[in-house]
Amino acid sequence: MYEIPAPMLAKSAAAVPDDANKPMLYEPKWDGFRGLIAWDGHALEIGSRGAKPLTRYFPELVEQLPQLLPGPCLLDGEIVVATGSGDQRLDWEALSQRIHPAASRVAKLAAETPAMFVAFDLLAEGDEDLQPLPFRERRARLERMLAGARSPLHLTRTTDDPDLARRWLAEFEGAGLDGVVAKPLDDPYAAGKRTLIKIKHARTADVVALGYRIHKSGSGVGSLLVGLYGADGELRQVGGVAAWTDAMRRQLVEDLAPLVERDESGEAVTGEGERSRFTGAKDVSFVRLRPERVLEVRYDQLEGARFRHTVQFERWRPDRDPRSCTYSQLEVVPSYALSDVLA
Repeated sequence: MYEIPAPMLAKSAAAVPDDANKPMLYEPKWDGFRGLIAWDGHALEIGSRGAKPLTRYFPELVEQLPQLLPGPCLLDGEIVVATGSGDQRLDWEALSQRIHPAASRVAKLAAETPAMFVAFDLLAEGDEDLQPLPFRERRARLERMLAGARSPLHLTRTTDDPDLARRWLAEFEGAGLDGVVAKPLDDPYAAGKRTLIKIKHARTADVVALGYRIHKSGSGVGSLLVGLYGADGELRQVGGVAAWTDAMRRQLVEDLAPLVERDESGEAVTGEGERSRFTGAKDVSFVRLRPERVLEVRYDQLEGARFRHTVQFERWRPDRDPRSCTYSQLEVVPSYALSDVLA
C-alpha cells in the first residue's frame, strides 16, 4: 500500500492571480471532503486532510473505484455528494452525514446519496513516485490515466485562462462549488504546505449577536454566535465568529456583559448550541445575550439557512436595528447545473 502523505494546501487570495512570470492552471474548488485514494491493486484506502481515514465512510467508492482505475495509483482529489432532481448541486449536509459511527447507517446513506470522487492530482503511478515532478507533468499523466473514467470517478476540469477562471468563480457557485483554485504549473507536490492559491466569494452581512462560548483556555470569548431574523420574525442562529486576539477575547466579555441574559438569582442564562457529528461530546453550551447588538461580518456562502463556514468580524454596527438583520439582505446565487461542471 502507498504511504499517504499530508495533502498539499492552499492560501487565500482576494482575486484570481494572473502573473505572466508564474504560469498557473485554474480549477473549480469542490466543496467536499479532501481525499487521497491509494489503490495498490489489492486494497483501496482513503486518506483525509486530517489523521482520520475516510475508508469506512464511503464503501461505494471502495467497491467501485478499483474497477475504474487502470492500475495501482495514488490520487489526490475531493469526495462530494450531489442531490436534487434535474439539475443537481453539491450537498454538504448530505456529505457530512456520512461521518457516522454505525456501519448500517453509512451503508444506507451510501445507497441513497452515493458519493463521487473528483480527481485533480496524481501522486504515484505504479511504483513511480510523481510528487517531485512539476504539476504540468502530473496533470498530463492524470489526464491520460483517467481519459476513459466514468462516474463515480471524475477528472476535474482545468483552464489556463484567468478570465475563464473568473467566470467559473461567478457561475459554478450555483452548482454548490466553493470557488477557484490556482496551481503553479512548475511546482512539485508540496505535502502539507500552503503553496496553492484559493479564491472564494467574499460577502458581508449585518447579523445579531445572540450568545458566546467561552474560549477553550477558559478566558474570554472563544466564538460569538450570530443570528438573522426569518420571514416569520424568529431569530435563527446562522453561524459563529471566531479567531479573536487574546486581548479582544477578554475585552468582549466586558463589552457584552450588559447584554447577558440572567435568571432571577442573577446567574447567566445558558443555551445549548446545535450539536453535529463533528462536535461529538464537545461542550456546545453558550452564554445567552439579549439580541440588541449588531455586527457586520464577512462570509463566503450559505449552506441552507446557515453560513457554510465560520465568518469573520468586520465591525460593530450601532446604527443598525437588530430587527433589520434579515435573510433578505443576503445574495441569492443563480443555480447552475452540476453536470455542466463535471462535463
